[in-house]
Amino acid sequence: MAISITQTPASCSLAQSPIIFTVAENTPVFTSSSFQYVGELYYWQGGLFQSSSVADYTILKFPNTANVGIFDLNRIINSTLTDLRIDNGSNVMYYAVDFYWQYLSGSTYATGSHVRSQTYRALDGYGIFPEPIGQQISAKTPFWPMMTDGPVTQSVLLTDVGTMGVFIGNVGATVPDRFVYNSNLGSVTDTITENATTTSLCILNYAQNPANAGFPYASSLSSLEWYSLQAFSGSTPIGSSIRFEIACATKYPNQQIAFKNRYGQFDYIDMNEISRESFQTEKRTYSPQIGTWEASSFSYQSTDSSVLNYVSDSKQSLSANTNWLTEDWNDILKQLLVSDELYWVDRKNGVLRPVTIATQNITFKTGVVDKLIQYQFEFNFGQSYKLIL
Repeated sequence: MAISITQTPASCSLAQSPIIFTVAENTPVFTSSSFQYVGELYYWQGGLFQSSSVADYTILKFPNTANVGIFDLNRIINSTLTDLRIDNGSNVMYYAVDFYWQYLSGSTYATGSHVRSQTYRALDGYGIFPEPIGQQISAKTPFWPMMTDGPVTQSVLLTDVGTMGVFIGNVGATVPDRFVYNSNLGSVTDTITENATTTSLCILNYAQNPANAGFPYASSLSSLEWYSLQAFSGSTPIGSSIRFEIACATKYPNQQIAFKNRYGQFDYIDMNEISRESFQTEKRTYSPQIGTWEASSFSYQSTDSSVLNYVSDSKQSLSANTNWLTEDWNDILKQLLVSDELYWVDRKNGVLRPVTIATQNITFKTGVVDKLIQYQFEFNFGQSYKLIL
């Protein structure tokens, strides 16, 4: 009697979506009602071979009507990827599962032989319908190993910051050994020296936008008209390139939003048209007892008040409009709307300030019907005016 793994997840999975193993017993032993498939789950960060000798979870499954056990690990694995993208640019988890079966024979469990899966990776991200279960992550975007859905052409300001996440581990696809910038000023190549097997090194973050540290054309920005990003293996390009056209600043304050996309990396959108910041106060009052009730005679001060604030705080928000966009931004904007980590780029102070998106509904436009495409979004700042913890 031997158990076998009949369905496995992708080499690298997006942990918010199903991570499925299916196991089956080759010689049926289902006569006992207590028969169960057992999966002992190991997960870890660090090196490929740094798994603990003790399982982190033990999962039990009764056989279904097809006599197999189906295990979905995504809720457990996703719960371990707690780092924010702003704090961890390579949020990757290794995992493996040791499977066997057991059933109650008298007062003890009889067990079958063990089979351990290979080691897999998981990222903080999610799949979308109708992507198939177990699809390789490299097949989810034409830009892989760049961890974005594009779009293929974007506009960018010289004052924009931001990085591009590039996966350099082995996920069953060609592993890049260089990252290339092309522009009207020429080509710049960065050599990737290793096929990363350590989780903290699986994703490299390259300067995507002109004002970010490490941007290769920083000394010649006044002459920069366009540039593109693409991964290579030798002289062979991997995936499609993304082209960035330099745009002129508008007369309005240029708002830039960074948001975590479905691959757990940042995408960016400029909102260069009319924008407005608002400031709303929140107050609660109480009526103190005025007067000198504990003194030898009663009096009160001219500065005494019969109404005081005991809670006084604020809420800040931002309403911003995009520039004119092409239709291929529509799918990217869906990722903006469901993102759980967003930041407003505070150009004045050179910092990222956390925001949440307040916009809940959007009607997508098309060039055929609407000709020019523009959207308005509402954001709430994640920090109030007062520094109160």
